[in-house]
Amino acid sequence: MSTATLITFIVYLLGMLGIGFAAYRLTSNLSDYVLGGRRLGPGVAALSAGASDMSGWLLLGLPGAIYASGLSAAWIGVGLAIGAYLNWQFVARRLRVFTEVANDSITVPDYLENRFRDHSHVLRVISAFVILLFFTFYTSSGMVAGAKLFEASFELSYTQALWIGAIVTISYTFLGGFLAVSWTDFVQGILMFFALIAVPIVAVSELGGWSSAVDAVGQIDPTYLNMVQGVGALAIISSMAWGLGYFGQPHILVRFMALRSPKDVPKARFIGIGWMVLGLYGAIFTGLFGLAYINSADSLDLSTFNAEVITEGGIQMLADSEKIFITFSQILFHPVIAGILLAAILSAIMSTIDSQLLVSSSALAEDFYKAIFRKNASERELVWVGRFAVAAIALIAVLMAGNPDSTVLGLVSYAWAGFGAAFGPIIILSLFWKGITRNGALAGIIVGAVTVVVWADFLSGGIFDLYEIVPGFLLNTIVAVVVSKMGTPPKEIVEEFEKAKSM
Repeated sequence: MSTATLITFIVYLLGMLGIGFAAYRLTSNLSDYVLGGRRLGPGVAALSAGASDMSGWLLLGLPGAIYASGLSAAWIGVGLAIGAYLNWQFVARRLRVFTEVANDSITVPDYLENRFRDHSHVLRVISAFVILLFFTFYTSSGMVAGAKLFEASFELSYTQALWIGAIVTISYTFLGGFLAVSWTDFVQGILMFFALIAVPIVAVSELGGWSSAVDAVGQIDPTYLNMVQGVGALAIISSMAWGLGYFGQPHILVRFMALRSPKDVPKARFIGIGWMVLGLYGAIFTGLFGLAYINSADSLDLSTFNAEVITEGGIQMLADSEKIFITFSQILFHPVIAGILLAAILSAIMSTIDSQLLVSSSALAEDFYKAIFRKNASERELVWVGRFAVAAIALIAVLMAGNPDSTVLGLVSYAWAGFGAAFGPIIILSLFWKGITRNGALAGIIVGAVTVVVWADFLSGGIFDLYEIVPGFLLNTIVAVVVSKMGTPPKEIVEEFEKAKSM
């Protein structure tokens, strides 16, 4: 890495830490720390939700999948775009209203407990446990992505790169909480957007224009340009089913809860979905044209960019396809611009890790520590419990990410399915059906989470190759409805539902 690239990169990191210190001064209670006092504007909420959602997957995982498999891997992007739109359209406004009506709930477990008047705290504790379980895997995926970035950019060992990336992200999340996370996500979302637009445009120009770039891919392997050839129905359903995950992602749902007003939802939806669709196009074309460029640049010594190239069936491929965006950034751009683009990759990674750490810490502070052990804990005490929880969870995630052969996409898919299957159906039913009961919600969450774990870890082959979110989501819904039909929600719950609905 050149000196100019390194300086640009360091300036970005110092800027993110500066935001963390500024937010630290505005964080005085747990509501501030985990929800920002419900004062996010539509632009910050939209880009924060998008950046924390897409993560290193958008700049490493998806371009890598397209680079390795062609447009057949783009079905994931189609499913995600549809799921994100439906989430903003139908869930965002209602959840913002319901969480305020339901005793001003500030976390997803808090909302579920208040929504169903669960005085036993079982629903809260089970929900918090699911959050901690799957966010550990999700955070680990971010640590892997960060390690790959630092490893490729600074010629560090994987272990050194892993710890450096983790320390930077933990620092500002530890200090500033939700405000630091949201403001940094806003900046990071803008950086990610311009990076995803700039890289494929310059790549197309280098390849001689759009037609030449597409022809170059087709000459390498025509199947790379076909979304359906060689792709079975089960694979398409599995990829599209990623969209179901949106309804249950705690780090996205809290952005809806933190909006300053339900009236901000339409503007936030327009900004968020526009950002996402253009970003997905950028990621797809980066992977596709990356393949063409690597195979057309015979005189290019990729070893100077710390990129290992292998040949498969006469096609030159990066040994680690998930590093295509990193390699492209350094090949195509001036060192200063390359530094900004590498910062954008780190932005994507950090924006998700910080959100996950924050939701996990709130689960420990609000949903375990306060609910079970210290009901009268002061706000300052809870904030510090949350901060130390951030450090502890991050440490576990770093240890899990210690295998350099881990893939970002693999770890993300498992956690994404876990949240989507456990919480998605219950969030939707709790907002749209007054007949759902506490027992129905509890049974659904347990069945959804267990189905994902069993399906992914113990079953394989045939129908079991279907993405685990599909059976988990369906079984959760069925169980929640059936169990709820066996009982009747208390009158006060129904009245609160009608009150929230009228608002």
